Amino acid sequence: MYSEIFNIWKNNATADADLITELNSIADKPEEISDRFYTELEFGTAGLRGVIGAGTNRMNVYIVSKASQALAGYVNSVNNKPSVAIAYDSRIKSDLFAKTAASVLAANGVKVYIYKELMPTPMLSFAVRRLKCDAGIVITASHNPAKYNGYKAYGSDGCQMPPDAAKYIMSLMSKIDCFNDIKTIDFEKAVSDGIIEFIEDWLIEEYLDEVEKQSVRDKNVDLSSLKIIYTPLHGTGNKPVRAILKRIGVNDVTIVKQQELPDGNFPTAPYPNPEIKQPFELALDLAKQNGADLLLATDPDADRVGIAVKDGNEYTLVSGNDVGALLLNYILEMRIKNGTLPKNPIAIKTIVTTEVCQKIADDYGCQLINVLTGFKFIGEQIALLEEKNEENRYILGYEESYGYLPGSYVRDKDAVVASMLICEMAAYYKQKGLSLLDQLDLIFKKYGYFLNSQKSFAFEGQSGMETMKQIMNNLHINPPAKIANSAVIIIEDYEKSLKTDLLNGSETKITLPKSNVVAFTLSDSSKVIFRPSGTEPKIKIYICAYDTDKKVATEKLSQLENTVAELLK
Repeated sequence: MYSEIFNIWKNNATADADLITELNSIADKPEEISDRFYTELEFGTAGLRGVIGAGTNRMNVYIVSKASQALAGYVNSVNNKPSVAIAYDSRIKSDLFAKTAASVLAANGVKVYIYKELMPTPMLSFAVRRLKCDAGIVITASHNPAKYNGYKAYGSDGCQMPPDAAKYIMSLMSKIDCFNDIKTIDFEKAVSDGIIEFIEDWLIEEYLDEVEKQSVRDKNVDLSSLKIIYTPLHGTGNKPVRAILKRIGVNDVTIVKQQELPDGNFPTAPYPNPEIKQPFELALDLAKQNGADLLLATDPDADRVGIAVKDGNEYTLVSGNDVGALLLNYILEMRIKNGTLPKNPIAIKTIVTTEVCQKIADDYGCQLINVLTGFKFIGEQIALLEEKNEENRYILGYEESYGYLPGSYVRDKDAVVASMLICEMAAYYKQKGLSLLDQLDLIFKKYGYFLNSQKSFAFEGQSGMETMKQIMNNLHINPPAKIANSAVIIIEDYEKSLKTDLLNGSETKITLPKSNVVAFTLSDSSKVIFRPSGTEPKIKIYICAYDTDKKVATEKLSQLENTVAELLK
């Protein structure tokens, strides 16, 4: 069925030897050909992401070139002297894709600023803003397995590409033949001609200066007493995280040597995701030898960080929801103590993030804004505050998937600043005789136990995507009357922009943008949310069980976890 386009690629895709080998190997395998060519990777607000390989449904130099040609068309339409910043992580072919993008942009008259070596995603956002670029690109697939890579695009505000711009770029891509319509220039020649310019170290230092400004630490707290184990999981966090911890006086930092150096194959962490336990295994082994207070793990592009906390003789991983609650409570407490809390402070979280944060915010007189899943929506809210010269009101943005950002110096989640704040927070409570787990329990005792978990169900290939659509459509059309032992009392359908209260029959409009998400609030104040992933072929289910008693809340969470899978059948 796709033999014609396959033959075009087989005859023309010669820029990367790996593509030639792959195309030859699948020449007599129609299912393999179909999987690579049945669709094209779509350019959205998160750019592109896919498995590395040959074809229109894969990440390769031709798809990167096509996206970059379209991006060049976009920035040339908004500025007669446009510029774009580029960063890349440790993934397979990231450096090749970054140079490919730079060469295409330069050939189209776009000034390019590119980092000399791999850098975290937030440092790309910072470069876009600091250098006043029209757009930015970071080559990364975040926490996905090694076979993936991606092309994240950013707007001039340092936030992920807005929907209208993404649609325009996608429309340009649809008209581009990746073998005949791409302009390019030799990378080294473009550097010597000054069209491509390497980003200098001063900008990195400025970024670290801005990160350090977000500290709210008590100067009487001895940070040198904190014992840390840190792993960058073969990614980009190694240098900047260590640099910022050194700046604030956290000197006892042990690096997991097997995971220190960049390696896109992720040999010790097949799923380099700080949300799960496996990437922590080597750090946990090391911790048991040296008795560290805290373990930190940043994902490959260092925009997210996970932690494990000493718990007796063992270590407990702390969820993104719970770290977000700890950080919000800590920042509010310290900024009141330091006299730096602004009038009418604002925190921002996603709709799938723990509801205990609403209780914390209310207690401190802080406004809490809920946005759709995706840090770009948090960035948009910061931009709205900036337009009103009120960005100083913003104190923290966070999401359950381990992304946190205090301050408006970048517009994406930042594991470097989060690592700094988590360490100073741990030292602060340690001086009070508390671990972060102790402090978390105090929060729950005060506000109630909001226990959260997430379930993901994968649907691979062409048929899997269709199955996902059918399941989500059914949840919108035929919502369940009860989940586990509790009745559904509120339905929030973000695709219909409608909130229905089943107890009184009222309907209210949801003012957030339309999104394929449906949330069910239960009679016991628990909540279950369904949404398809924006970057992977998965349906994600977010579960929040609530009770004032920890044991009861734990039992409710278990019941909900056992029940939700049935709703996907």
